[in-house]
Amino acid sequence: MNQTISGTLSNKRWGRLIPIAFITYSLAYLDRANYGFGAAAGLAEDLNITPAISSLLGALFFLGYFCFQVPGGIYAEKHSAKRLIFWSLILWGALAAATGMVHNVALLAAVRFLLGVAESVVMPAMLIFLSHWFTREERSRANTFLFLGNPITVLWMSILSGYLINSFGWRGMFIIEGAPAIIWAVIWWVIYADRPKDAKWLSDTEKRAIENALAEEQQAIKPVKNYREAFRSPKVLALAFIHFFWNIGMYGFIMWLPSMLKTASGLGIVATGWLSAAPYLLAVPLMLTASWYSDKFQQRKAIVLAFLGLGAVCFIASFTLGASHFWISWSLLVIAGGAMYTPYGPFFAAIPEMIPRNVVAGAMSFVVCFGALGSFVGAWIVGYLNGLTGNPAASYVFMGASLVVAVLLTALTRFSNASNTLTHATTSH
Repeated sequence: MNQTISGTLSNKRWGRLIPIAFITYSLAYLDRANYGFGAAAGLAEDLNITPAISSLLGALFFLGYFCFQVPGGIYAEKHSAKRLIFWSLILWGALAAATGMVHNVALLAAVRFLLGVAESVVMPAMLIFLSHWFTREERSRANTFLFLGNPITVLWMSILSGYLINSFGWRGMFIIEGAPAIIWAVIWWVIYADRPKDAKWLSDTEKRAIENALAEEQQAIKPVKNYREAFRSPKVLALAFIHFFWNIGMYGFIMWLPSMLKTASGLGIVATGWLSAAPYLLAVPLMLTASWYSDKFQQRKAIVLAFLGLGAVCFIASFTLGASHFWISWSLLVIAGGAMYTPYGPFFAAIPEMIPRNVVAGAMSFVVCFGALGSFVGAWIVGYLNGLTGNPAASYVFMGASLVVAVLLTALTRFSNASNTLTHATTSH
């Protein structure tokens, strides 16, 4: 069976499914991360937005994103990710374009919140989709190709958005970058298949080979009765809080890196775009290498701990040096950003290996949901601190401390399918 999975059938799945996942998540990321460029390019001045309100507007996306993660994930598991993401693509494309058409703060706030709602179903639905198609020996790499949509998109978006703003203004950037999601919705509907049994390009034997391989993995996992029990599991809670603190650092970094670099360097928006792209360029080879290692040697925790630790150390070193050593500080930020992205594939590969199939959709969505809450807190507080103090020092301390907490929680959490408990130190909470 494993030989069948790793041969022709494996090539079919990687060639047909991974591009779908990558493009879909890429488009979602494009339409959430470009707000940082709009904020750095005059959106606040044109709409008379104060720094505190600007940070709240940037964070409102993540509040909407937080609200529907768990229902979206459960719907994708029980019904259809295909239908859910089709409508999500159309809605978020339209709302992203509408960001470039608003003329007052109230409308902008509503659009940002609704954009978060529209995109909230994407990440849990795509992770659940991949867990239906790829086995334990493949899952970290499959997840990584999904998450590569993040740094690769921000990489080209950082450059493209700078040029679009230069040519069409921030309004033109939002409108142009919202259109691809609506176009992709049609393609998605034609080519997507929820599960192996829905794929017309697989034979019955191939469908059974995948389903049997996935069923075998479930035999070693401790049963969990229902979603309520899963949400109360110390292990699920630990993973959720790791993701929460990790994303405080990650999304504060993503949302406000262009503004912070522009302030510290004194360079124009195009040059800032190029500098902002570097962490995402580094993330690509790191993510691919780490996910390959994680699958080959079945190392999940070690990868997450090592790269989150590296990210925290480089991040703290960067703000300790400060703007007086701009280029060294920027280089450390590049390493920190790349390192923070790297463990996503192994981290989410671990969840369906620890949680049984009957509740994994809700549990994974719950972990994603806490990450969205961390994103809201990171984007809001970082923007608020930048506006309050007039420099990024306080927000760097906040993000660095959050990353350290994520590292400590990871060190205390047992990434194992043999038990639903943590090490004694964590269980005591």
